[in-house]
Amino acid sequence: MMIKNILNRIPRKQGKLAENRDGGSSIFSSNALVNSRTNFTSGLYDPKVNGNAGALPYEALPSFKDVPTSEKQNLFIRKLSLCCVTFDFTDPLKNLKEKDIKRQTLVELVDYATSANGKFNETVIQEIVRMVSMNLFRKVSTQPRERKVIEGFDLEEDEPLMDPEWPHLQIVYEFLLRFVASPETDAKLAKRYIDHSFILRLLDLFDSEDPRERDYLKNVLHRIYGKFMVHRPFIRKSINNVFFRFIFETEKHNGIAELLEILGSIINGFALPLKEEHKLFLVRTLIPLHKPKCVSMYHQQLSYCITQFVEKDSKLADTVIRGLLKCWPITNSSKEGMFLGELEEVLEATQPTEFQRCMVPLFRRIGCCLSSSHFQVAERALFLWNNGHIENLIKQNRKIILPIIFPALEKNSRNHWNQAVQSLTLNVRKIFADVDPVLFDECLLKFQQDEKREEETNTKRKETWLRLEEIAAMKSL
Repeated sequence: MMIKNILNRIPRKQGKLAENRDGGSSIFSSNALVNSRTNFTSGLYDPKVNGNAGALPYEALPSFKDVPTSEKQNLFIRKLSLCCVTFDFTDPLKNLKEKDIKRQTLVELVDYATSANGKFNETVIQEIVRMVSMNLFRKVSTQPRERKVIEGFDLEEDEPLMDPEWPHLQIVYEFLLRFVASPETDAKLAKRYIDHSFILRLLDLFDSEDPRERDYLKNVLHRIYGKFMVHRPFIRKSINNVFFRFIFETEKHNGIAELLEILGSIINGFALPLKEEHKLFLVRTLIPLHKPKCVSMYHQQLSYCITQFVEKDSKLADTVIRGLLKCWPITNSSKEGMFLGELEEVLEATQPTEFQRCMVPLFRRIGCCLSSSHFQVAERALFLWNNGHIENLIKQNRKIILPIIFPALEKNSRNHWNQAVQSLTLNVRKIFADVDPVLFDECLLKFQQDEKREEETNTKRKETWLRLEEIAAMKSL
């Protein structure tokens, strides 16, 4: 009987808690509000107790056009509060009426934020951040795309996980984007609520598997970076920490490409001369991002960021090229092809002085690529000569470069199994033979001499083994 009495009291306690929360909502700080999305429910309606006698109805509020101008701000705040209620979207048939009311209200909020005529005051900003926090900041349960690559999934055929809540989330993201971009949003006032905690929670959402959400997050964070100058160092540092965790701990994250896309735009806006902080970011973060097995998922954006640095400061070319060589994939041909493509972009922005500093280790690696049995790797390396700037750099330093790569060129022209590689090799040989026939003949002569010495060494080795076999055979008798 005692247990029954206790259980009978539980719904009444929940209803009272909801009323208290609704009554005290205006004094919550943004940091307190984002701590628990699932625990908060509006006093207007609690989906967890829907249908109970104590639950209040979730009804649509009047349209903005139906109230006088003096009441619109209050109505705006009431609509924001209405949209703080979250629903269970795993069951598509549950709360259909309430979900539709919320969706329509969110659309009205977007229109209001877009056409706002007058600065948002502190109370409004606080309520906006509260509503956005309640809807967006949730646990994202996904399988990282990078893990799918490693485990052999075909990402073009395998559909990413689509969040069933997206019809509402999309409008919330659109609302946040319009609010941040609005000229009526005062950055000095809004920074108190769009604070470090808010930014960190946004960054957590980048691990969502839903590409639509990541795309919105990219645009929102980029807008925040542009509007809130005071947060810029913190945003860069926080993104850096995400990368560190990805590189050195997990190698699992869905949003690396989007974060790099934001950084590509940020790097493009760096003032010259580059700060030491930015150079360290290149060396300690961007270059090590080449190491993970799943680099193909974000390589295009990473390559853009790297190239931006070299275009900003040509003296960084040597650092970048040596960093690429240090991370060079030896047994992964598809990754090797990506690295060669990135190398071409970097070399295109490289000046002769920087090129000369790294050309010896660089062309030792290119020589290995030229003689690769994988035709796509060899072909990609030979395509470097199709770039006029790179070809000129090579011609200017041919006396050092040709002796390094000549053996690979000669062996390709004679023995490579792929006809396209053989044809491209002959074209490259002709470039060197035309520009410096004396050097070409010297290299050819040295190659022939080395080849002859190698044949003699192999012959002697075979004769030695034969003698050893004969001796062993005689001793066994």
